[in-house]
Amino acid sequence: MVERAASTTGGGRGGTKAATSKATTDNDAADLGADVLAEYRRKRDFATTPEPPAVLADADGNRFVVQRHRARQRHYDLRLEMGGVLVSWAVPKGPTLDPKVRRMAVHVEDHPVDYFDFEGVIPKGEYGGGDVIVWDWGTWELAKGDDPVAAVEAGDLHFTLRGEKLQGRFVLVKSKRQQGSRDNQWLLLHKADDLAVPGWDPEDHPESVLSGRTNEEVAADPNAVWHADRDGAEGTEAASDDELPAIDVAMPTDAELVALDELGPKGGLWNLGGQDIKLTNLDKVLFPAVDDRTAVTKRDLVRYHARVAPFMLAYLADRPVNMYRFPDGVTKKGFWHKSAAQAPDWVTRYTYDERREGETEEYAVIDSAAALVWAAQYGAVELNPWTSRCRDSQEPTWAMIDIDPGEASTFDDVLVLARLYRTALEHLGVQGCPKVTGKRGIQIWVPVARGYEFADTRDFVEGVSRAIGATVPELVAWEWRTDERGGRIRLDYTQNAVNKTLVAPFSARPAPGAPVSVPITWDELDDPELRPDSWSVHTVLDRLADVGDPLRPLVGLQQPMPTLT
Repeated sequence: MVERAASTTGGGRGGTKAATSKATTDNDAADLGADVLAEYRRKRDFATTPEPPAVLADADGNRFVVQRHRARQRHYDLRLEMGGVLVSWAVPKGPTLDPKVRRMAVHVEDHPVDYFDFEGVIPKGEYGGGDVIVWDWGTWELAKGDDPVAAVEAGDLHFTLRGEKLQGRFVLVKSKRQQGSRDNQWLLLHKADDLAVPGWDPEDHPESVLSGRTNEEVAADPNAVWHADRDGAEGTEAASDDELPAIDVAMPTDAELVALDELGPKGGLWNLGGQDIKLTNLDKVLFPAVDDRTAVTKRDLVRYHARVAPFMLAYLADRPVNMYRFPDGVTKKGFWHKSAAQAPDWVTRYTYDERREGETEEYAVIDSAAALVWAAQYGAVELNPWTSRCRDSQEPTWAMIDIDPGEASTFDDVLVLARLYRTALEHLGVQGCPKVTGKRGIQIWVPVARGYEFADTRDFVEGVSRAIGATVPELVAWEWRTDERGGRIRLDYTQNAVNKTLVAPFSARPAPGAPVSVPITWDELDDPELRPDSWSVHTVLDRLADVGDPLRPLVGLQQPMPTLT
């Protein structure tokens, strides 16, 4: 049984309103949702509008969002989550922290909870056509009474907001002459509490809390498209040309692979996709054989990089790359290489203008199949891309969770922690994807919206990790030095910093048998056959052909990070 809101028919523009709660079965949920969101659905053509579909959610959330909407007239939409929907008011002049100001608020149709992080452009000619930004968001709680749905029905709602812009106690109220009427006009005011700010004007704070952009910037270059065929929790995804690197790389042709095989041990020029690449020492063993895995030569690694390019470049393009080189094979000592000084002229370069003294100035950007092959020729066994992009080195696009096992840790211990992260992220409504490292650990990649800094991603990952570590303290150590951890697992949130990197998806790892770091589904954490080195350069392409890449849909996802309390 789930607790959901029933509905009554309201008047005026509002159409339907959430009303007194009742328990319903899942079989009743669809009918109930159709009633509550019928007005929302009636006004929209979902084959045209990017807005989310009308789906009723579980009735246990307490989030709020304010969206700044430029349609025929600019206004702000205040939406409070209750009863499985977002109960909504249009506020023409916007909410304010000034306790002396009374704002008119029009009670409009309930919206689906998935509307919480909608930001984008509703096409001209559609209902509400215009640009929308997520102007503020956070959580709310009832400040008077114990039934928010009943308070809305009574026309007298006292509540506290904890947002990024709006804080403190607010009141939404109908005038006495409208109590119990079909009129949908209300007043919104801020109480004179410690969080009130005289003279506070919402127009002085025009940026989106999701993307950092203004309405004008979103209108000029929409960066959000709702994927109605996906689970609503996926939110909005970057879709403009400048948000996602152009990955249009074909698999090498049979003729190209034959030409690679025909090169002698000393190598020669190999033409891949129109680019000549100088290859040498092609029969040198880079990865020795182990168990049932055969040895891997440089020729094998070149072939693998050429074939995996359509998948791997999604995580490398438009990013500086730190290369872990083993030119004499992984049984010899390797070294980190960052400089692009020795790269061919046709390899893209990135100049790190914000570098500190002694840091590398020019990095290679691996953005083509040919560049990926050059990295293999260069002995770059492992590739580690930055979590920020070339255009803004201080703005991460991923928050990184690194479950780094100690000497006394087992993979079962790692799985316990990974499943706890799965539960925590699901509870927070955050999308992420686990990835086996190819060695002993698991990493989790969490996409984040534009506008965050590394301090934000680091604080978020640390907060979640500390909570998980407190759940199973016997498994976790926080010390930096390996020899001080007592063999336990470190939940390493410090990787969330500029130029600190984790291994790329589908990159090989420097170990016998050429294991590969591979994204997996959350459900695979429960597979008793799962191992951190389950796949190698010889087998991972078969996996990709069978199940695809579960991390790929999250690339470019403009996902807000929730505030941790």
